[in-house]
Amino acid sequence: MGVKNIRLGSLSLDCAEPAALAAFWAGLLGGEVTFTSDHFVAVKTDRMWLSTVKIDDYRAPTWPESDHPKQMHLDLAVDNLEEAESEAVLLGAVKPDFQPAPDRYIVLLDPAGHPFCLSTQIPE
Repeated sequence: MGVKNIRLGSLSLDCAEPAALAAFWAGLLGGEVTFTSDHFVAVKTDRMWLSTVKIDDYRAPTWPESDHPKQMHLDLAVDNLEEAESEAVLLGAVKPDFQPAPDRYIVLLDPAGHPFCLSTQIPE
């Protein structure tokens, strides 16, 4: 049920280049960059806020290896895996060779190395 008057405000992603990462996520999610500074960029989407935060000495996750753990990842609901993958790659995502269940979801890496999944298995 949740605590009264508390709601999810934003998801923040650590990175080395917040403007570039925010532009990627705004393009992928159909969002809008609404605030930019040297260390923080805010993206407004129709469902939530996403921010990118500059971290000195940022090291990207090494997925699927765990040298630098991923810490978290996003699961994005899509209608068509192939089309969504193509659009994400055009925006700068990278598709790693290892795909645990490509018939159900595709794992991609954003420009800062954060893994995220595209899936047709997420209910509305």
